[in-house]
Amino acid sequence: MTSVEEERPRALLAGASRRWVRLLPWAVAFVLCVVLLPTTIVVLTADYGLNGGVASALAVAQAAPLLLAVVRPLHAWCVVFAGDVAGALALLSVDFQERLLWPFPPMELVGYVALCLALGLRERPRTLVLVWLATAGANVGLGFVAPHGSGAKELLLTILGGVALLLGGVLRERSEVRRRLAEQETISEAERGRRTLLEERARIARELHDVVAHHMSVITVQADTAEYRLDDTLPPDVRREFTSIAATARESLGEMRRLLGVLRNEESHGELVPQPGLAQIGQLVEATARTGGPVEFTPCEAEVPEAVGLSAYRIVQEALANVVRHAPGAATHVSLSVARPDDGQGGEQPDDGRGGEQPDDGRGGERLTVLVVNDPPPEPTAGPLEVGGTGHGLVGLRERVRLVGGTLDAGPLPDGGFRVAAQLPLTEEDFT
Repeated sequence: MTSVEEERPRALLAGASRRWVRLLPWAVAFVLCVVLLPTTIVVLTADYGLNGGVASALAVAQAAPLLLAVVRPLHAWCVVFAGDVAGALALLSVDFQERLLWPFPPMELVGYVALCLALGLRERPRTLVLVWLATAGANVGLGFVAPHGSGAKELLLTILGGVALLLGGVLRERSEVRRRLAEQETISEAERGRRTLLEERARIARELHDVVAHHMSVITVQADTAEYRLDDTLPPDVRREFTSIAATARESLGEMRRLLGVLRNEESHGELVPQPGLAQIGQLVEATARTGGPVEFTPCEAEVPEAVGLSAYRIVQEALANVVRHAPGAATHVSLSVARPDDGQGGEQPDDGRGGEQPDDGRGGERLTVLVVNDPPPEPTAGPLEVGGTGHGLVGLRERVRLVGGTLDAGPLPDGGFRVAAQLPLTEEDFT
């Protein structure tokens, strides 16, 4: 079934998005067939004096295949070309006036030019050249047996057919180029999104390395100094256990450094500063307030895991950057809060700054809620600093939140503002 569908030819302009464009070739072919069929019979019999039966047969051979040209223009050309040549030879058997066109009457020219245009829209350039050479060869060959002598008008079919083939070929190539360009743009956009996601994952891995490396270093130091800090009467097996823990921690640190070497590029070798957390969000808010607009900040003094604090900082950083880029001067509300199952909230969720509540993420442990809500930009502004956007910043945020097992809700508000809300679990069980 699939092979049969793949071999079935498509009609001309079948890939067009509008229905009337897809139906246009069928309508043109039908009109030409209906008009040319009786016209050919009348002209061949009344003007040229050809027998009615022969004229009818030639008319069918020259006009009816135009309907086939919508699907198989090359097959239709073979029939029409043979019919036109046969008609020219048949006219040699009758005596017609010198003023009449020969070897191809006007109605044959119209049908043949339309057929050449269909060929140009479907066939490859090599096939079009062969069709034109066949047309020119037949035209020149018939010129040697012209009943009234040969002239420029006998070459009309060659000239008009060549123009139609060239026009159809140009339109086909133009359509093909546009199609390939659209496909390339789609692929490029997908690759940009994929590259952004991979870069954000690598960045997160580098930052988490610094967090984990700190804890591993503490483990190493504690294990190495345990026999000096604790009672000297430690059993030998306990001393060996501490030594083994320290060696394993040092080996793990070495493996992490080698892994980080794969993720870091040359430009990132100098990233040795401590990773930011909740304590640095206030500085971030102050810097934004100086350059962007009024920012109201509700801090959170709770102790959170370093990975969660780093994720919260990056979420606020990206959200405030978007406010500066897309809504300069807008009032912004940044709040951090920790919800606990036993804090007496009775299931209530933190307010979003607009009188609404954030949805529960369905997790039972403690969670840090990060909320950034900005109002629409004030009226007397020159507009956003950036029009539109790629959405890659949100891709990075979603990947970061997913890494710690949280949820992210970001989107526009009915009044024209924007909201970014994230819930990050604080318990180790919720990280997986």
